[in-house]
Amino acid sequence: MPGNSIGHLFRLTTFGESHGAAIGGVVDGCPAGLKLDLDAVQRELDRRRPGSTSLGTARNEADKVEFLSGLMDGITLGTPIAFLLRNTDARSTDYDALKDVYRPGHADMTWEEKYGIRDHRGGGRSSARETAARVVGGAIARQLLAQEGVQVQAYVEQVGSERVDRPYTDLDLASVWNNDVRTADPEAVARMTALIEQVRAEGDSIGGVIACVVRDVPVGLGEPVFDRLEADLAKAMLSINATKGFQIGNGFAAAALRGSQNNDPFILGWRRRPGPGMIGARVEEGAIRTATNNGGGTLGGISNGEDIRFSVAFKPPATIAKAQHTVDRSGSAVVIEAQGRHDPCVVPRAVPIVEAMTCLVLADHLLRNRTVRARNFAPQQH
Repeated sequence: MPGNSIGHLFRLTTFGESHGAAIGGVVDGCPAGLKLDLDAVQRELDRRRPGSTSLGTARNEADKVEFLSGLMDGITLGTPIAFLLRNTDARSTDYDALKDVYRPGHADMTWEEKYGIRDHRGGGRSSARETAARVVGGAIARQLLAQEGVQVQAYVEQVGSERVDRPYTDLDLASVWNNDVRTADPEAVARMTALIEQVRAEGDSIGGVIACVVRDVPVGLGEPVFDRLEADLAKAMLSINATKGFQIGNGFAAAALRGSQNNDPFILGWRRRPGPGMIGARVEEGAIRTATNNGGGTLGGISNGEDIRFSVAFKPPATIAKAQHTVDRSGSAVVIEAQGRHDPCVVPRAVPIVEAMTCLVLADHLLRNRTVRARNFAPQQH
């Protein structure tokens, strides 16, 4: 099956190209009767859209979502939810000179070798433009998760060598949207901003890291073998354009530790109770918790009720204004200097994409988890 869909029970399929008439998607498997806040969906799109931050591309798409099916008066019908985002500010002529050239760091060569044809206008389907459809799907998934009290928040943890050194528990994650870098550390904003502006002035680009924290996750999400929760999160994150690394909990740092240092001891404590009307409520009776969270919220591929915390590494954007050596279709050497409108660093605009992909994975596993035990089904009434 072509890789245009994600999820099993809660499933998103996306379509469209960067410079086509529109992009969009279909969400299938969303339960009926969910009252969607359509303004909240649009707000999440606004956080990702081109022009949403002064540190990104100058392309300015309105990204107004049009829902075509699956809703009545804003309430889900249990049928496929189709939606559309029209492309209104594409400038395809910016890419005319690149029609026969393979851009370093881009998918031009691999795409053409695979399909025998490629859309050179902004990368076509391989463009990050496609991720706007993911944000819509993720915004719907987020509202399903909210019924269980699950909260998802990502933030920029690192830009180049500038990073947030404080643990997320010491940060105000709600402050992410108060600055153009999309970081939760006010002390890092100026340093990260200056670095992005510097590389843009030099005609270059720079990479970074996005951290994500998921709070109030029910115990039991994830499957024990191939569909482990962290495995599905990793696949979802690494499907985002420009991603090159994923780690959860202590991640690669755990390789230098001993078991006595890395194991999370079990304790009795309190846990927030999930469910409608109980968001944020504390359970006073004893709940099995862990004293530390080195595992990042999963054990054996299954959520353990602690905060899920992971990080995603993004490479520097491949399109830069500096001269680069490459070849064209005939194999002749070419020097290119990219034209058009591009992000010098993708991580500020990728924060809502990371959140969206997280919500999609968790919503799917939430629905899957409801099918694994007989007690999750109401008794038949006779």
